Amino acid sequence: MKYLSTRGHADRPQFCDILLEGLAPDGGLYLPEFYPQVSDATLTAWRGLSYAGLAFEVLSLYIDDIPAADLKAICDKTYTEAVFGTQEIVPLRPLEDGLYLEALSNGPTLAFKDMAMQLLGNLFEYELARRGEELNILGATSGDTGSAAEYAMRGKKGVRVFMTSPDGRMSPFQQAQMFSLQDENIHNIAVVGVFDDCQDIVKAVSNDLEFKRQYKIGTVNSINWARLMAQVVYYFAGYFQATKTNAEKVSFAVPSGNFGNVCAGHVARSMGLPIDKLVVATNENDVLDEFFRTGVYRVRGSADTHETSSPSMDISKASNFERFVFDLLGRDGGKTRSLFHDQLASQGSFDLSADPAFAQAASRYGFASGKSTHADRLATIRDTYERFGTMIDTHTADGVKVAREQLAPGVPMIVLETALPIKFAATIEEALGQPPSRPARFEGIEALPKRVKVMPADADLIKRYIAENVH
Repeated sequence: MKYLSTRGHADRPQFCDILLEGLAPDGGLYLPEFYPQVSDATLTAWRGLSYAGLAFEVLSLYIDDIPAADLKAICDKTYTEAVFGTQEIVPLRPLEDGLYLEALSNGPTLAFKDMAMQLLGNLFEYELARRGEELNILGATSGDTGSAAEYAMRGKKGVRVFMTSPDGRMSPFQQAQMFSLQDENIHNIAVVGVFDDCQDIVKAVSNDLEFKRQYKIGTVNSINWARLMAQVVYYFAGYFQATKTNAEKVSFAVPSGNFGNVCAGHVARSMGLPIDKLVVATNENDVLDEFFRTGVYRVRGSADTHETSSPSMDISKASNFERFVFDLLGRDGGKTRSLFHDQLASQGSFDLSADPAFAQAASRYGFASGKSTHADRLATIRDTYERFGTMIDTHTADGVKVAREQLAPGVPMIVLETALPIKFAATIEEALGQPPSRPARFEGIEALPKRVKVMPADADLIKRYIAENVH
């Protein structure tokens, strides 16, 4: 399996090269040359597998430069009951008739990012040992990616993490999870700005090819294909739990900011998983909802990016969206480059409403969308707790609210749970008048000593900081 850039670069690297590289040399994102097709017989064979077994089968379709026995060992080491709390790893639980929650937040940091990040940590360690190399990971987080990456990489040989986050814009619990880590190979950088500033810094550093090569810069954001690929697995796992035969379809509702989580659903659907609708749920930062409704993709500046009670989705520039647009436009790298590199940079938006391809976003690719506000979140959290005794976090509440608007008779709707409520305790308390429970291992975490450096939103200063801390 070879990989190509969404912006048309001529190189066709294999998996292990793009695992360590992140962005393509032309600033594009990597995708496989084609999506392997999963037959009815294969789906039937996969139904009875453990999660680790299913992960091995899905990943094997995309990775042919790691020996099968080694890849299987990595999957078996990653997806264990000890790490994820249950044998199913991602258990499905019903809410009302036809609506399910898929639990993706039982890993070490209580957010769905652990599902891919734990795998990524083991893949990095394996490949770096095989090459005798080191890697300096530069990441950006709006809340959950950072802690998931740091917990997956702490103590790993040959890996350092430099994680940027928007200063003061994460919940106290999220900040404490990251900043309380004292491991030598973990560096937290609080950037004065919003998440998009952090993401822009990561891209600017990644696009400086000389610096990137000299300092072995890699990425754990969902711009890294390996992360997205790992997320494809839980769409299959959710489907198998919600259905008895392959003749049945299901829909997924996905709380969305950076478009990585739902993009994995797009990949699963493109492989032949019987998905009816992929429902994109946004908060007040509704750049994606606006696109799927109108065909206009309009990024917002920092000043127009709302600070909300589902902060991990306070994003106005969805990095992974480029992958979907590339597919939507018939995999035309030149056209994709012109939209994302030229038009977005000069105009801050592009408009596909008149392009015949835009209608295919819904008809061919199954996308639908909706948005949820703070008032909606409170009402949904309250309703879900009162009726079903289930406490959900603010992002999952956005997903549930929009999912209910898109329910279709006879088609199960699976909402991807994105975090446990404790990560957003203040809003849960506002909705329910009581704090969420927290796992014992996180008692008192906010009071622990913090290790973090506050810096301006300046890529050159961040580069200097990395250079000073890699020796």
